[in-house]
Amino acid sequence: MTRANAVTLLLWLSAIALATWILKDLPLAAMLQGLMQLNTGQWIFWLTLNVLVMALSTLRWHALIRALNGTVNFFALTLIRLAGQTISFVTPGPQFGGEPMQIYWLYKRQRLPLHKAVLSLGLDRFLELWVNFAVLLLGAMLLLLSPRMAFADWNQIVLVLFLLLLSIPILFIGMFRRPRWLTRRLRPLLARWLSHPRLAALNSHRDALEEDLRELLRARKLVLVQALGISIFNWIVILAELWLLLLFTQVPVDLQDFTLIAVAIRLAMLLPLPGGIGTIEAALLWSMQMLGYDVSDALVLIALMRLRDAAILLAGAASLVALRAKSN
Repeated sequence: MTRANAVTLLLWLSAIALATWILKDLPLAAMLQGLMQLNTGQWIFWLTLNVLVMALSTLRWHALIRALNGTVNFFALTLIRLAGQTISFVTPGPQFGGEPMQIYWLYKRQRLPLHKAVLSLGLDRFLELWVNFAVLLLGAMLLLLSPRMAFADWNQIVLVLFLLLLSIPILFIGMFRRPRWLTRRLRPLLARWLSHPRLAALNSHRDALEEDLRELLRARKLVLVQALGISIFNWIVILAELWLLLLFTQVPVDLQDFTLIAVAIRLAMLLPLPGGIGTIEAALLWSMQMLGYDVSDALVLIALMRLRDAAILLAGAASLVALRAKSN
């Protein structure tokens, strides 16, 4: 077993142990009862919102590929995104992990030049991450200004999120102005990623990648603005989906309560455990108990979120099978 696999296994065991410890003494029967109360219309509406989230994420990536003069079928790109998300879910940290394979599938299956695949996905992840931190920062600032939320030190959280939010565009601008300087200094950090056997030719495409980036920033800034707009709208849908789940559980939250729950979930997802298993459960139970809600409500919410994750995993597994079949 390689060191990376050993670390992944250890994190999975830690995540499962944490989730088991958190849920072992809780009223799981109340959770099942809450799920049974949902009607068909609620399930369909919830499914529609989640499909919209995936479609918007793919649309942003598709727009960036087209801006780089690439041609990729939207449905094929959706399969690649779903498959990559599945890989990310089972690797440490639910935010990253499947990118090398996504790039490989774009290059191998869709015949997209390697530098365009890398650049389009890099820009896609940049926009997603930046908006993610922007939303978290806004939420933490709202909580900082609320006297009701004084039970946590939001000053430190706001500071960390602000620094992260500031660092991402600084790195992006640095890559644009002095790409070779930044590449040399990031190379030790990226060495393992770049040594992926299916991306071994990346270095030979570096000059083309830099040229495409310069051209995109010089002549196609509007596409980046549109992609940013898609990211923001996608986050609105994500937050609407969380609000919908709270309505399903009949939890009458106000804006401040909703903000605390949303911020707690998203912060938990940044921790390096596969799929946020254990951390998301802990964040939901903590935030809802701090707000005075019943534990059974938190359990129903956890169950719904994990059902959504399971559905995405199944769709991603099917996408992996489809991509593998096409490779044979």
